[in-house]
Amino acid sequence: MISAAQTPLYEIKANLFKALAHPARIRVLELLAAAPDTSAPVSYLLAETGLEASHLSQHLATLRRHRVVTSVRTANAVTYRLAHPKIAELLAIARIFLLDSLADSGEQLRLAQELPAAHLQGSAS
Repeated sequence: MISAAQTPLYEIKANLFKALAHPARIRVLELLAAAPDTSAPVSYLLAETGLEASHLSQHLATLRRHRVVTSVRTANAVTYRLAHPKIAELLAIARIFLLDSLADSGEQLRLAQELPAAHLQGSAS
């Protein structure tokens, strides 16, 4: 068995992407990235996501466990912050990539719709 220190970087990276692989977690990260000082109280995250408190708590725990966010408790309030400024950049790059991909797909769809019907039928054989 290999130790955590011996885990290849590609496995660690895959685990990071697994932690990001839920729409609610991406939404939380986008809210934090857009917030002043990339931080926001749980009450704000609850209001903006519309999640139940228990569900939000589970998602935040996953993000904390993977060191994507940090938290600070002050009296009764808990504030979350992006753990590193590059996380906001990662989200921005993903958005650009996806928008570019969707634009390419839209262009491919448009071109396919312009093909003569006979051409489409011939390729299905």
